[in-house]
Amino acid sequence: MMELGVGLIRIGREWGHVAQGVPAEGEAAAFLEHAFARGVTFYDTAPSYGSSESRTGEFLRTLTPAERGRITVATKFGEHWDAALRQPFVDHSFDALRRSIDQSLARLGRVDVLQLHKTTSDVLRSDDLARAWEYARSVGIARLGPSVSDLDSAALAVADGSFSVIQLPLNLANRRFEAPAREASARGMSVVANRPFAMGAMLYGDAPVTRADAFAYMLGLGLNGVILTGTADTAHLDENLAAFHEASAR
Repeated sequence: MMELGVGLIRIGREWGHVAQGVPAEGEAAAFLEHAFARGVTFYDTAPSYGSSESRTGEFLRTLTPAERGRITVATKFGEHWDAALRQPFVDHSFDALRRSIDQSLARLGRVDVLQLHKTTSDVLRSDDLARAWEYARSVGIARLGPSVSDLDSAALAVADGSFSVIQLPLNLANRRFEAPAREASARGMSVVANRPFAMGAMLYGDAPVTRADAFAYMLGLGLNGVILTGTADTAHLDENLAAFHEASAR
């Protein structure tokens, strides 16, 4: 079974084909409160998303323990944020990965899912990453896995056998990751599917599809996990939730 979660890059930095600006702090808080009120329980952030982790952490601290217990907070390590230059950079060394984990815990309070950012096959095989996974487990992070964007890394991650989650791009316009997604789900891994609308291209291109049709394709794959919708706009989130529920009812 798949649920609809939110990718939180837009509450922390500009992203996407069309620059929309970063919402003010109060607007970001209102968006997170709205998502929670609408029943969203999966929140995906990252250090390289600018102020996203900090803003997510501020929201989490407003929740009761029971409310916090109902949601899953996923973050990443491997891609970091240079605040002075206002741009991300990649560092997969053990020291950088350990420092990133510590900083994410400080911002978020608790991390439920930790994903490797900017994954490559070489990094997946590295001793530094193996040490970082062990460090993550030692500080109480149990659900681990990579966020992949190439098929070799996806196949290696699924075959590894030690991961409980994998994030990958998947949509009607890009079905290349269907096979590893199905295999991951069959092995008991949670699949976090990003870019369900191909960053909007599927909705506004020459042959547009509806949001409900895009979700119906993904739901029809029989996966277990989450479909991420990347937004910081409450109206956009509401449209996606309505389309997701329509697709789920088919």
